Amino acid sequence: MTPPSQSVPPATPRERASAGRDASLHQFFAPGGLLSRTHPLYEFRRGQLQMAQAVEQALEEKRHLIVEAGTGTGKTLAYLLPVIRSGKRVIISTGTKNLQEQLFYKDVPFLEQALYGESSSGSRLSVCYMKGRNNYLCRKKLYDLTDQPVLSGLEEIEQYRAIAAWEKTTGTGDRAELAELPEMSPLWHKLDARAEACIGQKCSQWERCFITEMRRRAMESDIVIVNHHLFFADLAIKLQAEGAPDAGILPEASTVIFDEAHDLEDVAANYFGISVSNLRVEELARDVENSLQHNRLLSPSLSGAVGSLRERSQLFFSLLPPGEGRFAFETRREFLEENGDEFLALNQALTRLAGELEGLSQKPEEIFNFVRRAQEIQVQLSFAMESEDRNTVFWIERRGRTFSPQRHRDTEKNRERSQGRQNVYIQATPIDVGPILRECLWSKLECAVLTSATLAVGGGFEYIRQRLGMDHARDLVLPSHFDYENQALLYVPPDLPDPRTPQFTSKAAERIRKILEVTRGRAFVLFTSYAQMNEIHQRLLGEVEFPILRQGDAPKSALLEEYRLTPNAVLFATSSFWQGVDVQGEQLSCVIIDRLPFAVPTDPVVAARVKAIDAEGGNAFFQYQVPAAVITLKQGFGRLIRSLHDRGLLVLLDNRILKKQYGRVFLESLPPYQKTTEMRAVEEFFGVA
Repeated sequence: MTPPSQSVPPATPRERASAGRDASLHQFFAPGGLLSRTHPLYEFRRGQLQMAQAVEQALEEKRHLIVEAGTGTGKTLAYLLPVIRSGKRVIISTGTKNLQEQLFYKDVPFLEQALYGESSSGSRLSVCYMKGRNNYLCRKKLYDLTDQPVLSGLEEIEQYRAIAAWEKTTGTGDRAELAELPEMSPLWHKLDARAEACIGQKCSQWERCFITEMRRRAMESDIVIVNHHLFFADLAIKLQAEGAPDAGILPEASTVIFDEAHDLEDVAANYFGISVSNLRVEELARDVENSLQHNRLLSPSLSGAVGSLRERSQLFFSLLPPGEGRFAFETRREFLEENGDEFLALNQALTRLAGELEGLSQKPEEIFNFVRRAQEIQVQLSFAMESEDRNTVFWIERRGRTFSPQRHRDTEKNRERSQGRQNVYIQATPIDVGPILRECLWSKLECAVLTSATLAVGGGFEYIRQRLGMDHARDLVLPSHFDYENQALLYVPPDLPDPRTPQFTSKAAERIRKILEVTRGRAFVLFTSYAQMNEIHQRLLGEVEFPILRQGDAPKSALLEEYRLTPNAVLFATSSFWQGVDVQGEQLSCVIIDRLPFAVPTDPVVAARVKAIDAEGGNAFFQYQVPAAVITLKQGFGRLIRSLHDRGLLVLLDNRILKKQYGRVFLESLPPYQKTTEMRAVEEFFGVA
């Protein structure tokens, strides 16, 4: 196994398929088998073997498979070994970059060593892993900035020098190698290799481009490790390009493994939708202006076209309906009746800019890209404002100055906050991605394997099948390897008020305080809203003797590291800590969840999905809202027990799970924890009664 910056001698499919054929899957995973002889923490896990056999059968029979593999099953090795033995090119798509790195740097090298040993380098696996384009440096942008630096402040100048020095030595161009570069670096956004500024093979740096090299490695690899965001961004680009040979960066593959598949609907909906904003228009204007200045082509006419575009964009987006955060744009027709002239003027400004650029006698290659971008904004803006597509919800989102500073954590939104501006987005999102996935993905693949620790609701897969349009697939539920009945206790206090009432917050804060006294801190307190988190955090400051950390006060990775290193710490957090977080041992002995994690019903996408299901004669609450909340709750509770030696308390402060009819669905979907409604049982569990 080598780092992604180096090429690996590719093994032929025949070599890979023959690897380990002297031993069956059973012999590999069973006691005394190859895994037991090579893995220092080996334990026989029946579910792991069952999953491996199911994946191998799905690959051989070219069928789709859905597998819920409980925490501790060892699902990664369970799908990796059949993939290696299949002799096929396979894409593995994960939920997070962290899981990508675990696969590439830990799991695949372990299997490589186990199967081939130290000496058989000729049979090494051919593997690469790929991130989104914005993770990689664009050499052309860097060199253009070198010729005409446009830097703001000493900090950007220092960052530029560090990036320029690193560019001379890096083999990947992956910003993860730049540990000293701040997460929220506006300079990196000016230099990354995102697609909208790419001119492809016409670029002077095409042969030395890090994206070109990444694509080459992928074409030579039999296993390509990506994340869901990259996979669906790439798929959306290919669909839009209608099969153009240079579209996208992922190689063709007949088989895809989707790990952490519970996230697929939201990720797919995001990339199959469109988003047009004043920020996007401003970035086009800025890029055009910088390029023309660099090439000494900025005539008065072109300068006027750029200025007009800026003015028209600012006016149009300022007229959009007022509101905070995300809200449905249900008055598009009325808006156009009142502001049609401004909408037309913005379109004309885009047309004028494209025309002025096309009229240049000397055209640097990026000029064609600017024309394409202007035309693309026109088309998408017209769709967002005028389309009557019944499977699309149209909505507005405001980010920046007046937008909640704790709600979103991704780079673009952080960049907006750091620049102190408010940006307005017109969004169009598919209400039901099932038919889209059925037509453009599942029908095109020989085999898709969907796996996660949280896919089943009430022991079945009706919800995930319906939401993802996966009609014909085998399915399998594998229980966790952990002994939940002895390792975990679920406490639901029956006396707390309904979470929807004003009395809940004060009572919940007092109960959390009592629980933390019993557990001696060592807890995650997970909330469904920032407002609730902040209010209870404020109430408990000075009331709890243990160190309290809060999401938003530091980057996620820094908070987790501080939590791990701080005895008896308590972490207050929201949605991004409900999954993908692993803290083993006594340091995390309690997970408290404030309420059943139903999606916000006023969210425009959620509301549109509810309306669509009900309009078709279904029951959206039981078909969509409850199952989605079940999966989220399972994810949150899944933070607690991460090994056979973990032991701890789960707390749900929302006793509707005991009182409402739908509560049974939640309880039937959870692992077989011990359950109690008595605080005394909690004290006895921790030996303090």
